[in-house]
Amino acid sequence: MTAATPRPSAESPQQGTLLLLVRHGETPTTGTVLPGRAPGLHLSDRGRAQAERVAERLTGLSVDAVYSSPLERACETAEPTAASTGLELKHDDGLLECDFGEWTGSPIADLAALPEWQTVQHNPSAFRFPKGESFPEMQGRIVGAMEALCASHVGGVVVCFSHADPIKAAVAHALGTPLDLFQRIVISPGSVSAITFVEGQDPAVLMVNSTSEPLSGLRTP
Repeated sequence: MTAATPRPSAESPQQGTLLLLVRHGETPTTGTVLPGRAPGLHLSDRGRAQAERVAERLTGLSVDAVYSSPLERACETAEPTAASTGLELKHDDGLLECDFGEWTGSPIADLAALPEWQTVQHNPSAFRFPKGESFPEMQGRIVGAMEALCASHVGGVVVCFSHADPIKAAVAHALGTPLDLFQRIVISPGSVSAITFVEGQDPAVLMVNSTSEPLSGLRTP
């Protein structure tokens, strides 16, 4: 789903803090393996092109900070944006991929044959990965990270490079969608989702899974 570029309402002059959640670009195993937090996974050629595209789409938008999950594939996606903005790339563990525990590195086709996979898809709030993280813990972690970033960059624009499941959980939280329905949200490699935060108000989701249009329209000049 790609939302149209929104325009701020004349009735809402407060722009708040804008967080752009970017999923890392494609890797050689995207869609086939559950890589989790295992080190050593880098972007493919297509993933590197997606990273460059994110930086290009930010042209004209004044960015205050760039943060990334410490994993290589996220940092490599963030590097063109850090270079184009002239900002230091900072790591934030709150943006890390879910800890899949004993499932880390497993082929998705094998996992999909397990009875537990149905719980992952339809009742994730009740699931904990063996020797890993639960979905509620993952959601609480990234929501906490977003709150901290908003407090550190009040009124600014912050670009956050993360992973599919944490971003889905963050978007679900901002929408007020139950965690058990978060699998209905699609977050593609190299996509951008935008959430704005104004103190004392509910967050506003401006776009989800956007992969094409310029992002400068998210802010008035």
